[in-house]
Amino acid sequence: MKHAFLTTATAALMALGSYAAAQDLKMSHVRPQDATIDVELRAFSAAVDEATGGDVKINIFPASALGDYTTVQERISVGAIDMATQPAAAAADRRMQISSFPYLAGNWDQARAVYGPGGIVRETVAGLYAEQDITMLAAYPVYFGGIALNVENANPGSTEPNGIKVRVPGIKSFQLTGEALGYIPAPIPFSEAFTAVQTGVVDGVIGSGAEGYYASFRDVTKTYIPANTHFEVWYMIISNGSLAELSDEDQAALKEQAAAFEATRWEVAEADQGKNEQRLVDELGATVAELTEEELAAMAAKARTEIWPAVLEDVGVEWGQAILDQVAAAGN
Repeated sequence: MKHAFLTTATAALMALGSYAAAQDLKMSHVRPQDATIDVELRAFSAAVDEATGGDVKINIFPASALGDYTTVQERISVGAIDMATQPAAAAADRRMQISSFPYLAGNWDQARAVYGPGGIVRETVAGLYAEQDITMLAAYPVYFGGIALNVENANPGSTEPNGIKVRVPGIKSFQLTGEALGYIPAPIPFSEAFTAVQTGVVDGVIGSGAEGYYASFRDVTKTYIPANTHFEVWYMIISNGSLAELSDEDQAALKEQAAAFEATRWEVAEADQGKNEQRLVDELGATVAELTEEELAAMAAKARTEIWPAVLEDVGVEWGQAILDQVAAAGN
């Protein structure tokens, strides 16, 4: 009888331990509900739920509902928020600007070599997150960036001064990119950017791409210039504290699903960019400028000459140059 009681008690404790291991995690992202990333993250959440036998539930919070991405990264660092899929916040560490270095990659193959598994920028950013008590689970390639305007630009492929004022993120590399391409940059928080364009404070936006402009600036975009200003990549990150609360098996399942999530995204991202550029035309009636290879090459050359040295001063010349040298050695 005593043996039966101990067996029952042991089973109850095991069940309690299993229950205690279950975790509800909050995941933030920057796009509106039903945007591409929102749909894909909900599918990822379902896959994690299944892979962990219901132990790990990831609740998705779209549209920066948990705060601006810079704030969210800071809160993940201290364990106040569990997870996010979003850009690297340079406010936390200026070296994170390396992720959005202008014209670092010229095409999708180069982007994958730099930002994909084993890529120098990806590994570097993972290390910077680690210093903030954050684990990077995956990279999420979004698009090559461009310029959205609420006005026409008669010479979209020119880098000469055009008098057009554009909102840029409060990141030095984007401000310098605006200047190098002939625009007047105005650093404005993302949360205020739409209103700034709508009210004429600025004439457009630099810092995003076709998908981002369709999602968040569709009513104020008349012209889109696919200038390949930077390669936009977001990172799926998790607080080290939140990760440590998962069992070893659930941690392994989470990382496996994150890797699959990233692999799938690399397969569809380029086509997704083309679809979103076409949506600007078909649904909004916007004009998408056609830039020649020569114009794109001239933009890239000017950016590398004028912007790279200045941004290197901001992130650390020796540190940043070592990374750029490895990018160049990889053929980018």
